[in-house]
Amino acid sequence: MSDIDIIINELVKFRNDRDWDQFHNPKDLALAINVEAGELLELFLWKEAGEAKLEKVKEELADVLAYSFLMANKYGFDIKEIMLEKISKNGEKYPVDKAKGTARKYNDL
Repeated sequence: MSDIDIIINELVKFRNDRDWDQFHNPKDLALAINVEAGELLELFLWKEAGEAKLEKVKEELADVLAYSFLMANKYGFDIKEIMLEKISKNGEKYPVDKAKGTARKYNDL
């Protein structure tokens, strides 16, 4: 069993022990991801990046990942597979010879 599978199993057990699956439909999971991402962003508001409290960053990032993993599980997505597919697609959109050292979007390269 992979590390990701262990994490998902623990998340699902936590959720199921509380009978929360009824609230974890794709729409609400997407909203939860957005809310938690907003809370992560808030840690950096009006601060330099190095001023954010790392413990809080870890907590909010874990929340974003937890809801993301639950959404992947809801749809039966293999996280490793979808991540590698996305990295490959991004590699096509952002070839090293054009994208290295620039933050421009792929259609501006």
